[in-house]
Amino acid sequence: MTDPATSAVFGTAPTTLDAPRSDLPGLLTALADDLRNVGYTVDGVAGLLGESAHSALARDQLIPALIVTEPADSAGDPATDRAKAALAVVVRLWLLAVPQTEGDVDAALPRIRTAGLMELGLVEKNDGGAVAAKVDLRPYGWECDSGADNSGSGGAELWVSSDLAAHQQPGVLRHDHVLGIGQASTTLVQTTIRRHSKRALDLGTGCGIQTFHLLHHSEHVTATDISERALAFTRFNLMLNAEALHLDPADLESRVSLRLGSLLEPVAGETFDLVVSNPPFVITPRSVGEHSSDQFTYRDGGLPGDDIVANLVRTLPDVLAPGGTAQMLGNWEIPAGSGWSERPTSWLAGSGTEAWFIQREQVSPELYAETWLQDASEGRDRKLYRDAYAAYLEDFASRNVEAIGFGMIWLRRPEDPRSGAAPTRFEEITYPIEQPIGPHLAAAVERADWLDAHELSEAHLVVAEDVTEERHQRPGAEHPGVILLRQGAGLRRTNLLSTELAGFVSACDGELSVRQLIGALAALLGGGDDFDDGAFRTGLLSDVGNLVRDGFLLPAA
Repeated sequence: MTDPATSAVFGTAPTTLDAPRSDLPGLLTALADDLRNVGYTVDGVAGLLGESAHSALARDQLIPALIVTEPADSAGDPATDRAKAALAVVVRLWLLAVPQTEGDVDAALPRIRTAGLMELGLVEKNDGGAVAAKVDLRPYGWECDSGADNSGSGGAELWVSSDLAAHQQPGVLRHDHVLGIGQASTTLVQTTIRRHSKRALDLGTGCGIQTFHLLHHSEHVTATDISERALAFTRFNLMLNAEALHLDPADLESRVSLRLGSLLEPVAGETFDLVVSNPPFVITPRSVGEHSSDQFTYRDGGLPGDDIVANLVRTLPDVLAPGGTAQMLGNWEIPAGSGWSERPTSWLAGSGTEAWFIQREQVSPELYAETWLQDASEGRDRKLYRDAYAAYLEDFASRNVEAIGFGMIWLRRPEDPRSGAAPTRFEEITYPIEQPIGPHLAAAVERADWLDAHELSEAHLVVAEDVTEERHQRPGAEHPGVILLRQGAGLRRTNLLSTELAGFVSACDGELSVRQLIGALAALLGGGDDFDDGAFRTGLLSDVGNLVRDGFLLPAA
């Protein structure tokens, strides 16, 4: 970056941004060593808290963890007690936001000590002289598929800093709040299709979660954000975890580029193999004369309605290399009398972009308002809550919106834009699905590509291993009235079968081709005066294609 205003991103002016410093490699190394030695890892914290308290903490409920980590008289092995006490100090300091004595912090983190933590901007002294957290610093880890992981590490154990969350501090969140590891960010992590890419883009990086994962299967990652504070947090997290992420702290830019700016402006004219984004998609009422500083940068896009998601769907293909893909989360408005997919469909008109929308949730304007007012702790100010709630309802009513959808979006720029109309797909799946879902989405894309490249009628098919059949009939009935296929993995779809489709599936053992099986069923079930052989074969072939596309049937090996 050449703009002097962005210098703080590189840790040279942390006091200006009120963000952790990343320009002190010696202290960062000491901090990482101390956190590792004290056992401040995902497993270490879970072991200290126990299953119940750890689960409560994941729901932002602190009380069980506070009780478990209360200092207690020694009752066992002194060395074990000291180790647990040291870890409890760190957990209480950063996860529970309880000030600790300087002596306890120095004993738990002997290399960095309180002085080093203060120099990095991670803690401060309160009026009583105790050490208080300025940020949230928590362990984060994952196991990744070695086939998609070009680092060869098989996973990572990291520490991630962000602003203290609503449940860790009083009052309304600051408007330039840097969000930590939330449900939306982990949803995108689990949704992203992992494949090797030369260049990846993390659009709206926040504290850097998506970038960390992208680094494991991408040669270079560009991370952008409209918030300079967010980029400062991301750079701190990258430098703190440089070893685990296989980064050279002295040459970070060879693997990661941090760009300040709105949406696609920082990467204009560039293309990427993969783009991921958890954008500020929350639909928030706009008021006359409102400044960007009045908005929550981590969630409010600054545009009316769902325009920010619409804009990204329309423009993301411009930064995709041929065959490149984009995956993002988003909200969309559902006007009264409309289907949920109507607006997303309009965003794709004439774009030539392949698209797959999966709606995971649909809520009323009232519930939507309550969710996001609670998210920023705006309910703690009674008048603010009342006025903001009313503004949400008035804003949605002005556009005749009766519901808001939330879901996942997959886009792909075709290799050959002249190959015809790009396929689009819209699904509503509101029940629990398997996580991570990314590998299953990748398999679905591969099946769709296979269908486009092969003559289905000549294929030999088998039933997928996770598929089961259910038959339901009334007592005494000669034949079942309902035949269902169910998937036990992936998107866990259920498919209602006709008699002929059920017969086709039961015969799919890979021996006969689709054409031969359909011919046999036509001979078995046809013969009447009103039997339309051509329509039967065409309809059954279409139904079989849908079962392949959804993963119930697979090409035989």
